Amino acid sequence: MGPLLCLWIAVFIGLGQGCPESCNCVKKTYGRQLAECAYKDLQAVPVGLPSNVTTLTLSANRITALQQSSFLEVTQVTSLWLAHNEISAIDEGTFARLLHLKNIDLSHNQITDFPWGDLHNLSALQLLKMNNNHMAQLPREAFRTLKDLRSLWLNDNKFTTIAEGTLDAMSSLSQLQIYNNPFDCSCGLLWLKRWAENTLISIPEQDAIRCAAPDSLRGVALGRIPDLQCAPPSVQLAYHPNLDSAELHDGLVFMLHCSARGSPPPEISWKIQTSSQGMELNGPNVTRDGNDLSAGNSKQGTERFLLFHNGTLVIPNFSKREEGTYTCLATNEVGTRKVSISLALASSESPADDLLRNNLAASKLGAKNCYKEGQAKSSVAGEELVIIYRVPAKMGSSDAGALLEAQLWASVLCLAIFLYC
Repeated sequence: MGPLLCLWIAVFIGLGQGCPESCNCVKKTYGRQLAECAYKDLQAVPVGLPSNVTTLTLSANRITALQQSSFLEVTQVTSLWLAHNEISAIDEGTFARLLHLKNIDLSHNQITDFPWGDLHNLSALQLLKMNNNHMAQLPREAFRTLKDLRSLWLNDNKFTTIAEGTLDAMSSLSQLQIYNNPFDCSCGLLWLKRWAENTLISIPEQDAIRCAAPDSLRGVALGRIPDLQCAPPSVQLAYHPNLDSAELHDGLVFMLHCSARGSPPPEISWKIQTSSQGMELNGPNVTRDGNDLSAGNSKQGTERFLLFHNGTLVIPNFSKREEGTYTCLATNEVGTRKVSISLALASSESPADDLLRNNLAASKLGAKNCYKEGQAKSSVAGEELVIIYRVPAKMGSSDAGALLEAQLWASVLCLAIFLYC
């Protein structure tokens, strides 16, 4: 049984180190092996490849998709050639285990979505060819670990922009091909023009790096576009209560207005963090302008927050549930600015306890200023604490005394916050 067992082991190892029928495997020095599988009309990566393959050629086939399991047999591969296939789908994790990969050619395929996170594991990569595909999205962090990359081919895709900082990590880069992309030559791409004018990196066919937008610059080479008037956003936040009432009752309407300037005009969004949840409002949910807050708006009864086209955020029924931090973000191609405000509700029934509690919350939030809800205030930076008094519908003399006590505690609280900060 001993010799027979050894024979089975030898056969198993032999099969494991075999070569697919559609490929030609050639042993090279130091135990390395070349698997030549080009021009074989393959529709998928063949199975049964030797585990010591370091060069795998699959070019000029009919492969349409790559899965996580496609290269599990050849994790020692250093050169992977996949050009001139029909690849349109690549699963996340397909290349993540190929830690020794130095060269990969994915050019002349039909790739639209690439698993950019896989590149973060390929720190040994020196050549990356992705030209002649249909890719349009390039994350800013795509190449952050590729310090040894020397040649990057992105030409003949559908990229409209490249974010500033995308190329910074590639300290060994000597060649960059980005021509024949439909670039949007607006403020967000001005950095690339300046960078190309000063870099020592070879950028072939610079006259073919042209604008597809805006219409006024269509067909103009990147290096010839004029300087644009660009400015990052500046943002201001104003707030005030419902001014239709002399007294503010339970369920008061509170309004925050975010105004922003910049070139190009910024887009406004809101982040809301209450004690129970966080949410983002990235677009208006009310069709009318923020200046029109008529009482007949039926939506105020169904929506917890109303966001208008002009950046106004309305809280139709402010209560303890709506306490939290409200952040307005203004974003354009040049940058992002934000300003925050923290809202807390103090009950006139027990102002001392409520305000002391709000004091602790404010200190954690890093509040800088304190304003009563009856004041209108604009803020351009930092974070403020606004205390809103809940006033009963009918106020007697005792209630008035409670409100006076609340106002006194508010003054003490403002001083405490100021000293804390």
